Amino acid sequence: MTSEGTFCLVLHSHLPWLAHQGGWPVGEEWLYQAWAHSYLPVVDLLERFAAEGRRDVLTLGVTPVLAAQLDDPYSLRGVHDWLGNWQLRAQYAGRRLADLSTYEHRQSERALSAFETKWRHGFSPLLRPLVDSGTVELLGGPATHPFQPLLDPRLRAFALRTGLADTALRLGSAPEGIWAPECGYEPGMEHGYAAAGVRRFMVDGPALGGDTSAARTVGDSDVVCFGRDLEVSYRVWSPSVGYPGDPAYRDFHTYDHPTGLKPSRVTGMDVAPQDKAPYEPALAAEAVARHAVDFVDAVVRRLRDLREQKGRPGLVVAAYDTELYGHWWHEGPAWLEAVLRALPEAGVHVTTLRGALEAGHLGGPVELPASSWGAGKDWGTWAGPQVADVVHGNAEVQRELLALDFTGPTRDPVLDQAVREALLSLSSDWAFMVTKDSAADYARYRAKVHAERFRELVSRRGNGARAAELRLVDGPFGHLDSRGLA
Repeated sequence: MTSEGTFCLVLHSHLPWLAHQGGWPVGEEWLYQAWAHSYLPVVDLLERFAAEGRRDVLTLGVTPVLAAQLDDPYSLRGVHDWLGNWQLRAQYAGRRLADLSTYEHRQSERALSAFETKWRHGFSPLLRPLVDSGTVELLGGPATHPFQPLLDPRLRAFALRTGLADTALRLGSAPEGIWAPECGYEPGMEHGYAAAGVRRFMVDGPALGGDTSAARTVGDSDVVCFGRDLEVSYRVWSPSVGYPGDPAYRDFHTYDHPTGLKPSRVTGMDVAPQDKAPYEPALAAEAVARHAVDFVDAVVRRLRDLREQKGRPGLVVAAYDTELYGHWWHEGPAWLEAVLRALPEAGVHVTTLRGALEAGHLGGPVELPASSWGAGKDWGTWAGPQVADVVHGNAEVQRELLALDFTGPTRDPVLDQAVREALLSLSSDWAFMVTKDSAADYARYRAKVHAERFRELVSRRGNGARAAELRLVDGPFGHLDSRGLA
């Protein structure tokens, strides 16, 4: 069969550092929901493809701060408890919602079984075989998912080295590609990538003027960027439309409050929660099949159009948050599997970003503008007037951090912890949540708490306090050596 062209699916797995931060409606509950409804089923899907001998199924980005949480003993205990509680809630629902109770009990039982038989030692032991076998291509990133253009170059380089080193410790080797946090870019960053050993990274389609039909080298470097094809990607998930809004799919926002379960289907975008129809899995399965066919047709049409325009086979890169599949969109994993099986049957070469380069989808050099994948495709989400206080606070933390002396002869655990707290305060998530008014107070609180911990540790260290005298809060990146900032 003649290939219509090449398709790459890129999933980006990320949550801010939430473990040890408290429960509903934020903190650990976010982590456990995404773990149960996205990470478990997506890994199960990838393991089945691996068992079939499939290679280069998709490119998977896992941010270091998420990988740390998915391996953390506290988190592992917490999600196990959460899964058991989910099963209890499903049983309790039988008093009023018999069909939902049966469905949820089966779902929770599968999740508990998968976790207890495979996940008890964390995510890394499951991810490494998928990477080593070539089933997935792994993307990494800076340690705590900062918006890199707003970081001092010295701190930017340190955060990236720390993140890549963390991935190497967990999986045996550092990734050659990264999902740049928020696809944030400023001209010249490619040289920092090259120095860190990063050979490819993601940008959003508009940064390439909408021409995402091939990867491009950036500036005068050998570092390659891939752009997200918005025409195809937005069929699934866009600011206003997409498959998950279909009336048959499960409604994410409507809860049965006594049990915390979600009993309704979308029904209609303007239908009040109390008026929504009950969720019907069979009806949702019909929508999955319909939307898988529609997506495959859209990819084939796009590739044929690119071949006609360019005179050669084209490339389509569709990129999404992993959490869309199962967490935000309950039926997402089923749709994902249907698409990944149907595309090759339609004559499309499905591969990874690495595989796309091996297939020859590399264009000439490009000068990228300052950009992101946020609203407006600029830096406004992370540097706009709504977050002026966050931006100012981040600048102050950086200034104070980089004024410290990191030239000690041995590691200083207090200084290492202070640097970890500073990096956590600089996470891009806090500004994003404030701009989007999604738990904005919580986001400001988290940025403030980490900044205060940083300053307290620096102050008490300056007054002669030693690690044994301080309560060093558990956190990610125990390997972090602050002397790397010298």
